[in-house]
Amino acid sequence: MEERFLASLRRLNTAIAILIGVVLFACAALVIVDIVLRRLGASLGGTDEISGYVMAIATSWGMAYTLLELGHVRIDLLRAKLAQRSRVLMDLLSLAVLAGTVTLVAWKAWPVVARSLANGSTANTPLETPLALVQLPWFAGWVWFALMSWATLVVAAMMVLKGGFGRAEATIGAFGEVESATAEATGAPK
Repeated sequence: MEERFLASLRRLNTAIAILIGVVLFACAALVIVDIVLRRLGASLGGTDEISGYVMAIATSWGMAYTLLELGHVRIDLLRAKLAQRSRVLMDLLSLAVLAGTVTLVAWKAWPVVARSLANGSTANTPLETPLALVQLPWFAGWVWFALMSWATLVVAAMMVLKGGFGRAEATIGAFGEVESATAEATGAPK
């Protein structure tokens, strides 16, 4: 059951990652058009501002995808020397700290968004971008990352409580270069 739930979350986050990729591609195309226009003596203007906004939004939404794909960087020097049960407990601890930290980031981001909404704030740039248009999707990405962190933590904890240390490690573990190379050589999943 836990694996099906995580598979659903992975599919959803993969769809979000593809959408974010399309947005990044469109942003890159906009920058390229602006560069070409500059060579011709014209410019769209504001592409640096727009690309900054797109990067902030893409980062906040991309974090949940990276979490579920085990792509976050961890220093696993100590972890690699521990038994499976200890590794899984360390993984649970690190995921709990991550979930708490991301929740705090989302919590502290809301007043920024609320202030922009209340004041009708705009960027101090020639585009005068309404900041809420940028901050709302950025904030939503942090909330989504927090929700995915907590959901993954709960699922992994359920696996551990059922004695599925191997399943939990496959769900939230960190796999070093040696383990990845071994898995590739044997054809086993990473």
